[in-house]
Amino acid sequence: MLYSDKVMDHFTNPRNVGILEDPDGVGEVGNPTCGDMMKITIDVADDKISDIKFQTLGCGAAIATSSMVTEMAKGMDIHDAVQISKKQVADELDGLPAPKMHCSVLATDGLKVAIDDYLVKQGREPIAGEIKSSDPTFDPHEDEDIELDDE
Repeated sequence: MLYSDKVMDHFTNPRNVGILEDPDGVGEVGNPTCGDMMKITIDVADDKISDIKFQTLGCGAAIATSSMVTEMAKGMDIHDAVQISKKQVADELDGLPAPKMHCSVLATDGLKVAIDDYLVKQGREPIAGEIKSSDPTFDPHEDEDIELDDE
């Protein structure tokens, strides 16, 4: 399985690693089938993600997608950040092999859960919608109709 240079860079030099102290929102997701576990913590100011960190236990693709989603979301309005898709994360990494697309699902789900956690703590309605990885029928190794280069 070949990975792009960007995937390898975000795996070997991940950005935003760690946990924020006293975060505004926390998103913990995982998949027992593949063993990947992710925790994303966010600080929010004026509905913008002012800081974001992650901890991931998983394969190189899981670490790379966690790193990339934190880079993408930092500074974004929460309403825009919650719309980041698995395909956008994969595209920013110059592609992922189809069997590793579930990693981008977990990364975007972790961000969504953190944003909803922040909103609920503020007494507001959650906005993330469906969290795929929390569905017991979610197959982390299903291609989910995404066409990617396996080069």
